[in-house]
Amino acid sequence: MIFIADYGAGNLRSVHKAFDYLGIEAVVSDKASEMSRYEKVLIPGVGAFGPAMEALNRQGFGEALKEHIDKGRSVLGICLGMQLFLTESEEMGQNKGLGIVPGQVLRFRSSEDKIPQIGWNSVDLCQKDSVLFRNIPDQSYFYFVHSYYCSPDEPESVAATTFFAGKNFCSAIEKNGIFAVQFHPEKSSEAGLQVLKNFAEL
Repeated sequence: MIFIADYGAGNLRSVHKAFDYLGIEAVVSDKASEMSRYEKVLIPGVGAFGPAMEALNRQGFGEALKEHIDKGRSVLGICLGMQLFLTESEEMGQNKGLGIVPGQVLRFRSSEDKIPQIGWNSVDLCQKDSVLFRNIPDQSYFYFVHSYYCSPDEPESVAATTFFAGKNFCSAIEKNGIFAVQFHPEKSSEAGLQVLKNFAEL
């Protein structure tokens, strides 16, 4: 069973419905104290970095998540949930993140592409033995909605990249049981459902 953290993020119900469609048990809870009972945790996310971190910490999810990872258990962050894993974000000023993945969250700056990125884009796989992208062809398309992107300090943690606003940005992270995707797998048809299935079957 998968624990979906309810800290006020907008997409947790659609994520829960995706797991239900796959026949995978998942529970939505706003109680961080319950997280320790689960091997897999999902952090969804839609919204702004600063308020999301405040909500996450106010409900105790920040510390609970770090304890979860210290036990060697798995976590998946989606969209803003991915960004919260990093050290800091420049959205609405400098804001500290969870720091479980060293790096920064930066704003797209482009005179060619309209920001935010909204819609389908291809994903280039970087890790040969990726668990998250098992049985998913390279350059598959996923659905994105975001104005900021993750820039991890450790290149080896980057599981996939995507080209937008004149750059190849990190669109997925895979490192020691820490998984994260910038796109919305719950809105990305068969490829997205396969990502969720792969995480559930770890």
